[in-house]
Amino acid sequence: MPSNRPTSAELLDAVQKFLKAEILPALSGSSKYQVQVALTALGIVGREIASADQLDAAEAARLENLLHAGGSRAELNRLLCARIRERRATYRDAALIEHLRLTTMGKMSIDNPKYATYLQARESP
Repeated sequence: MPSNRPTSAELLDAVQKFLKAEILPALSGSSKYQVQVALTALGIVGREIASADQLDAAEAARLENLLHAGGSRAELNRLLCARIRERRATYRDAALIEHLRLTTMGKMSIDNPKYATYLQARESP
């Protein structure tokens, strides 16, 4: 990715700040709600830009260890799904459960990092 300034993250931050400070206070009703939804979406995009590569790499590494196979993350997920369908991987497999937990936690860190259950799970060992 080019190292142009402002970065994608900086642009998103500027748009969010503008919408929060200048636009949102002037709105009410449905328009205000729609801007709040847009701000939530921009937050998700910003968090994804910041951490998706790291989360994807960690997921791929876990899948490789779990499945004893190589390939892209998408290929490994298809293989995992096939093994689950074939009952070669089940909910009794602690490594599978841990992989699914960590993958879900990664998704939640992007989609809804203020969700109470996510915050509680983050604090648990």
